[in-house]
Amino acid sequence: AGRGAARAMQSALFLALQHDGGRMERGGRPRSSEAEEAEKGRMKRTIIKDWKTRLSYFLQNSSNSTKMKSKKVGKHRTYFRPSPEEAQLWSEAFDELLANKYGLAAFRAFLKSEFCEENIEFWLACEDFKKTKSPQKLTSKAKKIYNDFIEKEAPKEINIDFQTKNMIAQNIQEATHTCFSAAQKRVYSLMENNSYPRFLESEFYQELCKKRPITRAAQGT
Repeated sequence: AGRGAARAMQSALFLALQHDGGRMERGGRPRSSEAEEAEKGRMKRTIIKDWKTRLSYFLQNSSNSTKMKSKKVGKHRTYFRPSPEEAQLWSEAFDELLANKYGLAAFRAFLKSEFCEENIEFWLACEDFKKTKSPQKLTSKAKKIYNDFIEKEAPKEINIDFQTKNMIAQNIQEATHTCFSAAQKRVYSLMENNSYPRFLESEFYQELCKKRPITRAAQGT
């Protein structure tokens, strides 16, 4: 119930941001006012700040993960804000967004704001699962993915049909790299057709695509 209320609040907030200041009251008079515009601006800044906090968290985790993997050679990587041109590439194809570390983190932050981050987390778990070489690890990872995302009342249960769930339950007994292929395709399609277009329309993404004004210092004058 709390999650539904949060969704409703997010939707109401989104609608409030999308409307112009020139909405009309029943009597035909414009409702626009300085106070109303200030409130809209405050809500907009709050939403973007919230997304930036989530984005920072996902980027930090990605950076830490890379540091751990490359510790032996003493390498680490920090992810910087993309240029507007790089960000605009994400709108050309969903794969362009997922292939970019910063873009992926931004998309995860956006899904978290929509309370459906389990979709991207499942997709990432499947990507990691397909790269697993050890048969023992393959089996243990398959069971963990099933427990986390597939079984009824799983903590991050994804929205897939009962038949696909049953098929996965049977396949993980002798796990192969294709155990979750059908479910992963379903979730990918769901994100591509629903969440991805909304992400491209979001204030957060639009801000990334904005070109910053050139200052005199940048011009070297």
